[in-house]
Amino acid sequence: MIKNLIVPFALTALVCACSVQQEQSSLAKRDVSAEEIKNTKNAVSLQQNKVELNALVKQETLTFMHYEPLLATALGVSETIAGKGYNTRFTDFSPTGMRKFQQDMSDASQAVSKVNDDGFSVDEKRHQQIVTDILRYYTGFPEFHGGYIDTWAGHLPYIINQLSGPLIDVPKVMQVQQSVSTVAQAQDYITRLQHFDFLVAGVLETFNSDRLNGVQLPQKLYPKTLDYFTNFLASPIEEHALVTSFSKRLALTNISDEQQRELVTQAQLAMKNVVYPAYRTVKNTLLASQASAPKGDGVWAQPNGDAMYLHEVRYLGDSNMTPDDIHQLGLDEVTRISKEMDTILQAQGYEDGSVGERMVALAEQPEFLYQDSDEGREQLLEDLNGQIAAIMAHTDMYYGTLPTQKVEVNRIPKVTEAGEAGGYYSPPSLDGERPGIFWINLRDMSAVPSFSLKTLTYHEAVPGHHFQIALNMAQQDIGLLRQNAPFNAYVEGWALYSELVAKEMGMYEGDPFGDLGRLQAELYRAVRLVVDTGLHRKKWTREKAIEYFHQTTGTGMTDVIAEVERYMALPGQALGYKLGMLQFVELRRMAEKELGSEFDLKRFHDLLLLPGARPMSVVRSDVKRWIANNGI
Repeated sequence: MIKNLIVPFALTALVCACSVQQEQSSLAKRDVSAEEIKNTKNAVSLQQNKVELNALVKQETLTFMHYEPLLATALGVSETIAGKGYNTRFTDFSPTGMRKFQQDMSDASQAVSKVNDDGFSVDEKRHQQIVTDILRYYTGFPEFHGGYIDTWAGHLPYIINQLSGPLIDVPKVMQVQQSVSTVAQAQDYITRLQHFDFLVAGVLETFNSDRLNGVQLPQKLYPKTLDYFTNFLASPIEEHALVTSFSKRLALTNISDEQQRELVTQAQLAMKNVVYPAYRTVKNTLLASQASAPKGDGVWAQPNGDAMYLHEVRYLGDSNMTPDDIHQLGLDEVTRISKEMDTILQAQGYEDGSVGERMVALAEQPEFLYQDSDEGREQLLEDLNGQIAAIMAHTDMYYGTLPTQKVEVNRIPKVTEAGEAGGYYSPPSLDGERPGIFWINLRDMSAVPSFSLKTLTYHEAVPGHHFQIALNMAQQDIGLLRQNAPFNAYVEGWALYSELVAKEMGMYEGDPFGDLGRLQAELYRAVRLVVDTGLHRKKWTREKAIEYFHQTTGTGMTDVIAEVERYMALPGQALGYKLGMLQFVELRRMAEKELGSEFDLKRFHDLLLLPGARPMSVVRSDVKRWIANNGI
C-alpha cells in the first residue's frame, strides 16, 4: 500500500517523457502548420512542467522522510521511503541538524513553488500550492534563534518543555507505534534505545545553544518539566513503560519465550546503560539552568519573541488577523457562548452566580463524577467506547465517505499525564493495521465530569480527528506529504466544527447537561483566543491567565493550569481551534445560502475532507468553486 504513494510519481514522469518524445518524432515526420507547432510545443511544455513538479514532490518527500525517522516509524512506511534502518535512528536535533533541515525545506518550497503552472488543472495547482505550504511550515522562522522544528506544529520555541519535544515524543511513539512483531523489528527497537545518547546530545546542544542566544523555557514551566524527568526516572528499569510495553507486545508475537526473555534483557541493559544516564543528564542540566530562566510567561520575553508570535499566528492560527483583533474576537465569542449557557443553566435550576461559578458547582455534583479508582476509570473508558458506537450509528446521514480504520480509547500514561492536555488523538498507521487512538487524561477524576465526555469524544475521535486524519491518510493519490499535512487550523478547526455537527445529529437530544458540556468546550476554545493572545501579546502573567480561564469557563483547576502552561510552551497553537471552526461554519452557511435546495451536507463534508488538510484559504477557494459548479 505504501508503494502506491510513491510509484505514481515515477510512472507519471515515465509516461510523460515517452509521450513528449513520440509527439516530437511525429512532428518531424509530417508537414504541420505554425499553429499546430505552437500548440504542440505548449502541450510538450505543459507535460514537462508536470514531470518536473511530480519529480520534485517525490524527491522532497524522500528528503523529508529521511530527516524524520520517528514519523516514518509512526506511519509504518517502507525503507525505500525513509531510508534503510530508519527504525533505529533519530532526527538530528542539534543546532546544525535543525539549520540544515530548515534550509533544505526552504530550498524545497522555493523549487516547488517556481514550477510553471500554466495549463495545470485546478487539482494540480492546488497540489502544488499545498505541498509548497507544507514545506514552508517546516522552514520555520529563521529570525527566531531558538527552538526546533516539530513534525506537527512546525517551529516551536522550546526544545525541552513539560508537554512535548523529542524527549517526550520519542518514548510515546516507541511505546505505542513502533512495531516489534518480528525478531528483526524487536532488535531495531533495542538499537534505537541504544542510540538515545545521540538523541539527547542533540537536544541538549540545542538547549544550551538557545540559552546562549537568550532563548530559554519560562521559569514557571520548569517545575512540571522537571516532574516529567523525575517520573521518567522514578521506576525500576524493569517496570519502565519502554520495557513493559515492549514485553507486552512481544508476548503477542510468534517469537519464542526464550527469545523474548533475551530481547527484554537487552532492552533493560540499554535502558540502564544509555537511556537513564542520558535523561539524568537532562534533569541535572535543567536544575542547573532553572535560576537563569526568564520570568516573563509569554514568548514576548524571548529575543525577537514578538515577531515569533506573529509567525505562530500565521502558521498555527492560519490567520492574517492581528493578535489584538484575535483577542477581541475571543472576548466577543465568550460573551455569545456564555449567554447560551446561561439560558440552559437557568432552565435546569442553576440561577445564582456567574456562568463559570455555576459550572464549577455543576461539576461537583456526585451524579456527574466517576469514582477516583481503577474501577471508576475503567467505567469511564467503557462509556467513551459506547459514545463512539452511538454516534457512528448516525453518521450515514451526515457524512459521505467514512474511514475504514478503527479507533480505540486509551488512558494517557501516568508518566506524562501531569503536563498533558485533557485528551488527544494519535493517527493510525498508513496501512490501517494500527488503529487511531483517542487518549484521555485521567489524572484527576474530578476534572472529567460525565457531562463533558461526549464532546471530548466527538472532538478527539468521531466525527472529529479520527474522521479527518484517517480519511486524509487513506487518500493515496495526494502523496505522503499531503497525507500527513500539518495545518493546525484546518485539523483542529474541523474537530471543533464536528462538535457542532454532533448536536445537529441529535447526540445531545434530551441531554441538556451534555449540551452544556458542548458549550463549555466551545467556550473553552473562545477563551483560548483571549488567553493565548493575553500571554504572548498583552503580557499577561500565568496567574492572570489561570484566573480568567477558571472563572470564565468553570473548568477544573487541574485542567486549567495544564492548559495555560500548554499555551506558554506552544505559542499560537491554541488559536487554530476557534479560528478554523469559525471559517468552516462560515463556509457552510455561504454554501447553504447560495445553493439552497441543491446543498448536500454529505457532499459538502466530502469536499472538506477528501482533499486532505490544507490552508483555510485553499478550503475557501474549493468551496467557492463547488458553489459555482452547483454543488457538484
